[in-house]
Amino acid sequence: MKAEAVIGLVSVSDRASQGVYEDRGLPALETWLSRALVSPWRAERRLIPDERPVIERTLIELADELGCCLVFTTGGTGPAPRDVTPEATLAVAEKELPGFGEEMRRIGLRFVPTAILSRQVAVIRGRTLIVNLPGQPKSIQETLEGLRDAEGKVLHVGIFAAIPYAIDLIGGPYLETDPSVVAAFRPKSAVKSTQG
Repeated sequence: MKAEAVIGLVSVSDRASQGVYEDRGLPALETWLSRALVSPWRAERRLIPDERPVIERTLIELADELGCCLVFTTGGTGPAPRDVTPEATLAVAEKELPGFGEEMRRIGLRFVPTAILSRQVAVIRGRTLIVNLPGQPKSIQETLEGLRDAEGKVLHVGIFAAIPYAIDLIGGPYLETDPSVVAAFRPKSAVKSTQG
């Protein structure tokens, strides 16, 4: 029996964490991952305010204490004064992976010119990949899964295609995806047979 991967899901929102409105980021992430992943996994969920020390402590807890191989954050990546998720993420990082942020903005710009205002980053802390995602459920799906035409042909690959191999490279569990949602890309030499 394969060990289940632990994935941290963090929604950063002052108002949602205070109960002013219902958080939509965590359910969107969990729903998407349930469709995309075929290997065993479980979520560690956190709904926290836009407070940099709280965000930093949460990311450290999920990476160092709970052993998450992957942490997704949603919210707090714009230019507003309270948007500090990228700063908190970089503060706990050992390495930055700039390609993720570049690609997330490229996907977003296909829909709205204000995607250029997004400051999402992706980093490595130990054996954990931490990725800042957009805040809206539709944007979360498009960013992770990519874009398809009316016939279902992939027009633009989403960022999740690269995530399983990134986790392989930092010593995490072998994540497998449902290719009808998103096909994980690995070099042939890195593909494991999971039959039997």
